[in-house]
Amino acid sequence: MVSQSYTATFLLFARFFFISRSISAVHSPPRLNATTNDLDFIRTSCNATLYQDLCFNSLAGYAPVVQDSPARLAKIATGVSLSKAKSTLAFLSMLSRSAAQVQDCVSYLDEAVGSIRDSLRTLRSLSRGGGVAAAASSSDETFSSQVNDVQTWMSAALTYEDTCTDGYEEMDEAGGIKTTVYDRVNTLKRFTSNALALVNTYGNTGAP
Repeated sequence: MVSQSYTATFLLFARFFFISRSISAVHSPPRLNATTNDLDFIRTSCNATLYQDLCFNSLAGYAPVVQDSPARLAKIATGVSLSKAKSTLAFLSMLSRSAAQVQDCVSYLDEAVGSIRDSLRTLRSLSRGGGVAAAASSSDETFSSQVNDVQTWMSAALTYEDTCTDGYEEMDEAGGIKTTVYDRVNTLKRFTSNALALVNTYGNTGAP
C-alpha cells in the first residue's frame, strides 16, 4: 500500500510538471526589445514591493508593453499573479487526490483565484473618464471606488493564501506534503503581494 501511494504521488507530480511547463509557455512574457528607460521604470516601480527581485524578474519581459504606465504595470502584475494562482491551484488539486489534507487549501486557493480574477477584470475596464471638467469629480470618485475594490479583492486573495498555509502550522510532515504546500503557496503569496503593491501605486498616482 505504501509503495502504491508513493507511485500515485510520483505520477501526480510528473503530470503536473508537464502541465506547469505548458502553462509557463502560454504565460511567458513577450520577447520584445526593451529600452533602458522601460526597464528602469519597472525596476523603480518594484521598489514599492516587498519582493523586489521577484517583481523585476517576473515583469521585466513586459517592459516594452508597460513603458512608463502604472496602469499597465498594475494590470500585467495582477495577470501574472492570476496565472501563478491558477497553476498553484491546479497542482494542489491534483495533489489532493492522494493527500486529502490538502483539500481545504485547495478550497481557499479557489477563492483566491476568484478574487484575483475579479481584480484583473476591473483593472482592464477601469478608466478615469474624459476631459470634461464638469465630470471630473464624478470620474475621480469612480476611479477611486474601482481601485478600492481591486485593493479589497487582492487583500482578500492574500488572506485566503495565508489561511491555506495556516492550516499546516500544527500538521506533521507527511511524505513532503507540508513542505510542498508551503513552498508553492508562499511563492504565490509573493506574487500576489507584489501585484497589490503595484495596484496601490497605481491608485495613488491615478495615471491612465
